[in-house]
Amino acid sequence: MVRVRFIQHDGTEQVVQGEVGSSVMQTARDNLVPGIIGDCGGNCSCATCHGYVDPAWLDKLEPRDENEELMLDGAMDTESNSRLTCQIKLTPELDGIVVRLPVSQT
Repeated sequence: MVRVRFIQHDGTEQVVQGEVGSSVMQTARDNLVPGIIGDCGGNCSCATCHGYVDPAWLDKLEPRDENEELMLDGAMDTESNSRLTCQIKLTPELDGIVVRLPVSQT
């Protein structure tokens, strides 16, 4: 299992566990983390799972692909550490990853 720490825009924190190979988005949905909608079910076509990966973890992630870049271009309040959580697959190296959530996903 891999721990993921979600931090809401108001500072509320929730640490959940997900299976290796599962996405951060699916882990959030499985654990009822508020703020991760995932309307497209993880198909990288909606940006309702947008989150800010803590900069300390960015080097451990695969880079954004072209589809993720396109979806983030249309998302609100993006930053340099913005990612679609459906595109982040959990690995043992990501145990403890921190993802901050924006005020609104829509």
